[in-house]
Amino acid sequence: MTGGQPMRTILHLQARSLLLLVLGCALLAGCASQTTPSEVNAASVPPVAVVPVTRRDISTTLQIASEFQPLQEIDIYAKVSGYIKKLYVDWGTHVQQGQLMAVLEIPELEQQIDHDQAALAEAEQDLHRAQSAYSVAHITYQRLVGVQKSRPDLISQQDIDVAQGKDLEASDGVSAAQQALLAAKDSLDKDKTLYAYAHMTAPFDGIVTRMYAYTGALLPAGTSSNIGNSALCHLSQNDVLRLVIPVPERAVPDIHIGETVQVTVSALNRNFDGKIVRTADQIDLATRTMHTEVQVQNLKYQVVPGMYAMVTIPLQTANNVLTVPVQTVQPSSTQGQGTVLVVDASNHIQRRDVTTGLQNATSIEIVSGLNANDRVVFGEQAQYRQGELVSPTVVKVQTE
Repeated sequence: MTGGQPMRTILHLQARSLLLLVLGCALLAGCASQTTPSEVNAASVPPVAVVPVTRRDISTTLQIASEFQPLQEIDIYAKVSGYIKKLYVDWGTHVQQGQLMAVLEIPELEQQIDHDQAALAEAEQDLHRAQSAYSVAHITYQRLVGVQKSRPDLISQQDIDVAQGKDLEASDGVSAAQQALLAAKDSLDKDKTLYAYAHMTAPFDGIVTRMYAYTGALLPAGTSSNIGNSALCHLSQNDVLRLVIPVPERAVPDIHIGETVQVTVSALNRNFDGKIVRTADQIDLATRTMHTEVQVQNLKYQVVPGMYAMVTIPLQTANNVLTVPVQTVQPSSTQGQGTVLVVDASNHIQRRDVTTGLQNATSIEIVSGLNANDRVVFGEQAQYRQGELVSPTVVKVQTE
């Protein structure tokens, strides 16, 4: 009897512990059952991001990368062959139109000019002698003619004929001397003109971007046979730069000469104004693009030819129209049509068909199907159902 007492005590304690455990579970279950139905419904309503339909201006643009080119650039060649006697330019020299860049030494041409001047002086003397001879012959002929008229018996016709022949001969001598004088003058003017090319000047305002020869070097005459390796320097006009861009066929109707465009130079982190100055006015059949040129003023020489730029060309604009972010519209197979999800006043989802207009990178025009201040779902739409109750939150979206 005494040994069974501890065993009964242990069983009794285990039973009490089990009872307490059961009562505790029941109490917890009762507490859990106190959650209200409204709390359960609120937790099951999905949140949704919405944006309001707004009125604003919308425009489409075309962005094309291009590379700056000088307005014009050439190699400076010598017209006549000669040695560089004086040099006034070097790499990076800024020159103005007509500014002296180099002087050539041309001994042969200098000698030819001296010869031409001597020939001209001789021709002038020949003309003076011919004119004197003509004057004497003409006066003699005129006197004999006068005497014959007053005293026919004193002068024979043969004397008159001889005098007339000498008069004509002297006249021809004057004409020949005059022609020789003109030829001498032309020869001298020609050689002087060639010698003037010994002074090499800038044909336009620009910058010397490369040098090919220096003082003492022989510059051959810039003919087609040796052109390419005989230039003095390379001259580039950089105060106005051009951008050549290939405009796609779809954007060609919206390109207008004289229109101002935005030019972004990433290397300088700056925007510049450009102007469309010319187009090829023809579609390239190989690329389906049109050659278009944009000029940018560069009076401070901040932009260097060869830099890359992004040209933004405005195409179409619609003013004060209904717009939504492009992420809110689900396009359909029919062009200009789509669907959106609208959250109505009672926070239920409605699916609406819309007609769209202009579209750029961030926004799209709504022609019909929505009203101003309607709330449309932003982002993924597949997870929402028609008539579903949602919890909307207005979000801000960056637009152009």
